[in-house]
Amino acid sequence: MINVDETEIDKFSQLAHKWWDMSGEFKPLHEINPLRLGFIDERAAIAGKQVLDVGCGGGILAESMAARGAAVTGIDLAKKSLKVAQLHSLESGVAVDYRCVAVEELAAEAPASFDVVTCMEMLEHVPDPQSVVRSCASLVKPGGWVFFSTLNRNAKSYLLAVVGAEYVLNMLPRGTHEYARFLKPSELSRMARNAGLELDAVRGMSYNPLTRIYALGDDTAVNYLMACRRPE
Repeated sequence: MINVDETEIDKFSQLAHKWWDMSGEFKPLHEINPLRLGFIDERAAIAGKQVLDVGCGGGILAESMAARGAAVTGIDLAKKSLKVAQLHSLESGVAVDYRCVAVEELAAEAPASFDVVTCMEMLEHVPDPQSVVRSCASLVKPGGWVFFSTLNRNAKSYLLAVVGAEYVLNMLPRGTHEYARFLKPSELSRMARNAGLELDAVRGMSYNPLTRIYALGDDTAVNYLMACRRPE
């Protein structure tokens, strides 16, 4: 069975045409992308590296990594999102190899093929996040980097990421997130260890609604980024 929730695929497919609308539903992803890109690049030095972006959506992160000089493959199961990503890649002239394939299938097909694997804002949208983590660990070369980002599960994250972002500030479409699928850093780090990865760093990502600025810091209560390495 493919590790996918068709409801989630449909949700993002309906919004596919808005992936590159800087003032639309995906505006928060555009605003946090420089933080994510910096977190990845300062550790993995992606220029010239083979990079895989798992759950690439419309290609926001994938294209920015390719612009930094990485050879990027982006995978997703939402075909409409991939078509948007491919079209934008043609328009921008930034080449990315987009494929409609499950991460588990690619892991069986091409293990240890990438220097860097990223999986951003995806784990909270699949039925079995451990399967995704395991596949990411399989796809990265020994000594390579794996990066995750997701939402913590606690009262603060529910109030800010669901109630605040979706219902009060209208930053995200209502129903974007299902609170029960959020992952605590301790849970994700355990999944990573079970997959044979070593934890390198965890950073929180916060949003100030007054200044409308995102920042990386030590507060992992809501959004957080995790950097892991596969041992040599």
